[in-house]
Amino acid sequence: MNDALDVVLRLVAVLVVFLVFPLLVGQTEHKVMAHMQGRLGPMYAGGFHGWAQLVADGVKFAQKEDIVPADADRRVFQLAPAVALLPYLLVLIAIPVGPRGFVGETVDAGLIFVLAVMGIGVLGSLMAGWASANKFSLLGGLRTAAQLMAYELPMLLAAASVAMAAGTLSLPGIVAGYHWWWTLWQLVGGLVFFTAGLAELQRPPFDMPVADSEIIFGAYTEYTGLRFALFLLAEYAGIVVLCALTTVLFLGGWHGPWSGSAGWVWTLLKTAVLAFVVIWLRVSYPRLREDQLQKLAWTVLIPLALAQIALTGVVKVVTS
Repeated sequence: MNDALDVVLRLVAVLVVFLVFPLLVGQTEHKVMAHMQGRLGPMYAGGFHGWAQLVADGVKFAQKEDIVPADADRRVFQLAPAVALLPYLLVLIAIPVGPRGFVGETVDAGLIFVLAVMGIGVLGSLMAGWASANKFSLLGGLRTAAQLMAYELPMLLAAASVAMAAGTLSLPGIVAGYHWWWTLWQLVGGLVFFTAGLAELQRPPFDMPVADSEIIFGAYTEYTGLRFALFLLAEYAGIVVLCALTTVLFLGGWHGPWSGSAGWVWTLLKTAVLAFVVIWLRVSYPRLREDQLQKLAWTVLIPLALAQIALTGVVKVVTS
């Protein structure tokens, strides 16, 4: 009975995080961009520092008509937002937040599990582009597929370097084996992992699949109302997952002063700082062209990830 109650409480906690944290990231993005670009709406909506902006967006999406194009594949079109969103819920279950079992569920090969499930989320965009019966949507879906193939490899290679260093594929095991000098040793791998993750999420400056100045809004062109809102929520959930994974793999997770009692605070703080960096990059850099995106992945990130793996192997042999 106690075991069943423990499982239920863990799942409820993960669900609450999944429902709340992406909304917090969305509200933070509104506020940060408002400060950086002088946007009035997110600064004044509701009368107290723009607190009602997120509520207004939610009401706007709920009021919009749900339209399915006449020539669209209805089932695939309607299923795509859920396919894009739900994998991030499964990933959150396996990410450790603190020591002594502070995780939804410990998975022995947790690193392989989370990377595999994150790859499924991109299929939502492919399904949306194919099912919309729209040439702009299809072009956005094809760009998404090309971007996934290009950036999945450096992301996996960078994560493999950390697994080699820790000697385990378990996420809690990787954090438990962390030493402070790992941050410098695995710095290149961390940058590669974070950059590739941004590209998979199609966040600026890697947002060619949704380039509004060229293909309207890519695979999501035909979506309205709550279905479109689910795609936006999937993007923010992806930001939470990417920042949490980068924290666990490369920044020591819960390690910090008083980590025994406040380890979860360090995990959340590091994740929040990385989420701010994601928002900052959106405001700071222009969109890369498609050829620049591919060149960055194949000629820069993949060689850097391979070099990081080689360095990890050398250090492991020398230290052992």
